[in-house]
Amino acid sequence: MISKELLKKYDIPAPRYTSYPTVPYWSDSPTSQEWIESLKRATTKSDMSWSMYVHIPFCETLCTFCGCNTTITRNHDRGTPYVDVLLRELRTYLRHLPELRQKPLRQIHLGGGTPTFLSPNELKRLMDGFADLNRDEQYFEGSVEVDPRRTNDRHLEVLRECGFNRVSLGVQDFDPEVQRLVHRIQPFEITRDLTASARTMGYTSVNFDLIYGLPKQSLKTMGKTIAQTVELRPDRIALYSFALVPWIKPAQRLFKDSDLPVGAEKRELYEASYEMLLKAGYIEIGMDHFALPSDALAIAQREHTLHRNFMGYTDVRTDVLLGLGVSSISESPDCFHQNEKVLPVYERQANQDLIATFRGHKLNEMDRSRREQILEFMTTGQVELNDEGQEADVRQFLGSLIEDQLITVGNRRLKITESGKPFLRNACMALDERLRLHKPEARVFSQAL
Repeated sequence: MISKELLKKYDIPAPRYTSYPTVPYWSDSPTSQEWIESLKRATTKSDMSWSMYVHIPFCETLCTFCGCNTTITRNHDRGTPYVDVLLRELRTYLRHLPELRQKPLRQIHLGGGTPTFLSPNELKRLMDGFADLNRDEQYFEGSVEVDPRRTNDRHLEVLRECGFNRVSLGVQDFDPEVQRLVHRIQPFEITRDLTASARTMGYTSVNFDLIYGLPKQSLKTMGKTIAQTVELRPDRIALYSFALVPWIKPAQRLFKDSDLPVGAEKRELYEASYEMLLKAGYIEIGMDHFALPSDALAIAQREHTLHRNFMGYTDVRTDVLLGLGVSSISESPDCFHQNEKVLPVYERQANQDLIATFRGHKLNEMDRSRREQILEFMTTGQVELNDEGQEADVRQFLGSLIEDQLITVGNRRLKITESGKPFLRNACMALDERLRLHKPEARVFSQAL
């Protein structure tokens, strides 16, 4: 149990470090042509592999906790033209990068929004448009985020027939009152039945997304949610801290601040859940993830191949992550790229066979060095420092965490201690050159704990 003193001391705004530099510190944005040139440099590597993220923004209703780029609509006629745009965007990339077609594709991930807003036929047509890409059949993973309220067996059947083997169910919380306040009524039975269907169809990894810190959550309600989760035994669990960012997502103002557990009360929700999950046989993965020992994520952690990117922890690292769809973020060894965030603008540019660049960042040598350090620290809990100068700098910057026995620094190595694991984001800030040089004038990050 974290003491109230430590919570008060370290529960400060901090990045989640799914990338480095973090998005608020992107500055040297590439042009569309510079982004293509970055991809071309990546494809010259003989053993280059890649993965693809596809963003489907549509949701029928707004969940008030959500921080994603979404379009709220009940008009399902929007699905077919959006699939057309996605396939056209991919063709534009392949015209610029014909060699990409031959490189092994390790992952396709459908995210949102609600990917199953698309009909089964629309999902099939989308996947058919990817069929001639060079899937790495030995290691290929197809994964999809689903809203159990909007997903039927036919959705899962179509994706399974297209080679998908992992499904991530948005659950968040099973308590009816919490669901009412976050505008997401989802009875336990819906999640239970969809979980059973996915397993019957042969999905090898069924995952749940949960959130702690939602309005009206308590130790009692959270305990019941975790107990129901353990009953269904998902292979992987993401237990995210609710990121309160109403200055970015105004819908989060629809519930009262007084309804939210904060500080020690919020942290207790996580620690009680943590104990229940470990007792049920789950392994803690990095920060805010858990997996059964047989899951690929747990295996990657044991084999020191765990990776972290914009989608969180993953068991596969590829040279390129190519994002398709409105607001999607892509990554190459030396560049980040984000698509246009306004849906009509993105669609118009993509339909003109343009790369719909909104912003990005060209990584300099320091960025690349710090990215690798932060990645190693976030996935292993320790990292080798560059030299004695960096060790002295980290020791000074994290002096308070050293005194509180949350980290150790010595022999040019920074390590998180067992009691320091909750403060991983705080410790990462010592490696974040850009944040330290230019502290944000306005609030841009959620709380660390």
